[in-house]
Amino acid sequence: MSDAGLAPRRAAVRLLTSVIDEGRQLSELTGGLDTLAPADRARAQRLATETLRHLDRADRALKPFLKKTPPLAVQNVLRLGVVEMAEMGAASHGVVNDAVSLVGANKRTQSMKGLVNAVLRKVDAAGFDRWHSLPLARLPKWLRAPLSEAYGEKTIVAMERAHGRGAPLDLTTKDDPDAVAKAVNGTILPTGSVRLHDAGQVSALPGFEAGDWWVQDAAAALPVRILAPRKGERVLDMCAAPGGKTLQIAASGADVVALDISEKRMERVGENLRRVGLEANLVVADALEFEDGPFDAIVLDAPCSATGTLRRHPDLPYAKDGSAIAGLIELQGYLLDRALGLLKPGGRLVFCTCSLLPDEGECQIDWALERHPDLIVDQDAVNVPGVDPGWHSSEGGLRLRPDFWPDAGGMDGFFIAMLRKPA
Repeated sequence: MSDAGLAPRRAAVRLLTSVIDEGRQLSELTGGLDTLAPADRARAQRLATETLRHLDRADRALKPFLKKTPPLAVQNVLRLGVVEMAEMGAASHGVVNDAVSLVGANKRTQSMKGLVNAVLRKVDAAGFDRWHSLPLARLPKWLRAPLSEAYGEKTIVAMERAHGRGAPLDLTTKDDPDAVAKAVNGTILPTGSVRLHDAGQVSALPGFEAGDWWVQDAAAALPVRILAPRKGERVLDMCAAPGGKTLQIAASGADVVALDISEKRMERVGENLRRVGLEANLVVADALEFEDGPFDAIVLDAPCSATGTLRRHPDLPYAKDGSAIAGLIELQGYLLDRALGLLKPGGRLVFCTCSLLPDEGECQIDWALERHPDLIVDQDAVNVPGVDPGWHSSEGGLRLRPDFWPDAGGMDGFFIAMLRKPA
């Protein structure tokens, strides 16, 4: 097989090693794929993501055929091969041949070509009838313990099942969901997002170049739907990158200021705005030091543990250990207070996090009410189309979980609440 055919698998193994051995996130590593063609880049990312998602199963399938654990680089080639054959339905002949080539191309591992060939052929010969009955990956201990306390074991198992299924691709449309759904062969979700289950290469989908839509999980699209920005309003998207909410606000006709501390991430927001033909005022600054306003409305998608996105980012358990959460919780409180200071009297603020931890969601609202007793939680505002009454949380917000909508493909874990400042 040509080197071009090996390229996505070679890149996927490099990604796996960087995540597992160095504790890096896949989002930090995509720049290393720039030499690949778009289709190969997308394939490499998918291979790495699916292998991380099913790493426990792959190790269980390999264990009977390994006398001892091989070096990590070889182990990752084997894991990738098993997941491709068992989960992704790839032809075993091509998988095994490429796995042998990958190991043989490295001087430190070329002596293990025979091992890789023999093990993968034995795994394939044994069949994958039991693959889907093998246990799914459990949440890491640092996360499972607090979530079990908050939601109970039954819910945690349902979440882990949702994580194992992965995530479909959701699109937010600029103006015509029906036309986009028809063009991409997707379905319109109750909340208005368009969902695709076998999307393939995103940039090749109809409407990408025309800027008819952008990628945004259905749960992540709800905060702006709840904020309901209006034409002529001045709206702040605080901590704006990667920019999906900025695009939503701009599409409403509101005058949007997108604020983020990362210049590099804001460059990406600018690229997306240009692609979809929308405008926003982009500001790179520390939100805690930002001076502007007052604003009619603000959306604060605060920095958080991102534990609600595990179904799309199975690399997170390898890159995080929970040690940063206390600092994030403190920062969220400071940002919420700062946002209230930038808000007009009578203005509205949507606070949200893509976290499953109550301390990064429900508790933040409880604590904010203690600091600001005159603050109002608008419980009616969260009742936008598609919201299930069972998603309501006790303090007046929404608690979204990955095990919701199981038959439709789930959603990210999110917390969302609408706050109103006294007039």
